[in-house]
Amino acid sequence: MKSIALIHTVKTVAVSFDETLKQYVGEEVKVHNLWDDFLANNPNEVGEFTIENRNRLFFDIKSAEMTGADMIVVTCSTLTPVVNMIRPFVSVPLIAIDDAMGRKAVTYGEKLLILATAGSTREPLTDKLLAEAEKIGKQVRIDFRDNAEAFQAMKAVQMDRHDALLLEMAKEISGYDCVVLAQASMAHLDKKIEEICKIPVLSSPTLCLEQVKETLKSI
Repeated sequence: MKSIALIHTVKTVAVSFDETLKQYVGEEVKVHNLWDDFLANNPNEVGEFTIENRNRLFFDIKSAEMTGADMIVVTCSTLTPVVNMIRPFVSVPLIAIDDAMGRKAVTYGEKLLILATAGSTREPLTDKLLAEAEKIGKQVRIDFRDNAEAFQAMKAVQMDRHDALLLEMAKEISGYDCVVLAQASMAHLDKKIEEICKIPVLSSPTLCLEQVKETLKSI
């Protein structure tokens, strides 16, 4: 049986992602989970992803590799730039949650909005989208809006408040070709936000799961 190691920073994602993955991939898999919320909390507190946190993520990924996993998936967008740095040092496929979403988002148009709760996602996801746009020879303008109050509600597992704050933000969104939800913890709102702002909205989990499914076929 193939196995997949998941690395999470958000409790709500850690609770749900593995079961969703098992149902989605179409074959029986063994899933290992590692939850390290410090990797998301600390960058928001200190304003940067420190060298200590880069090392911490490296050791988390190597620990996941030592489970004998056939694939490792990191489910936090804040970590994506460091995941890219670590890939050459890992012997199995290493997927970041927003890899597939970034590729798709830049196909929609030139004006993109990143909607987030955690401010720490601004730089990594912006850089991700710019890099994907460059690959296809496209110039894009990327704006960013976050809601720290919603982030705190999510950490406290007060999801009703988290959702209400984001849906209120959605009422102010207009003039973009695509809205990108920065975190997997926001994904359950993608259709509701799309209905409110009448703009295509992308979230990472389903697109990531499709990438995982296709990668599994090649293992």
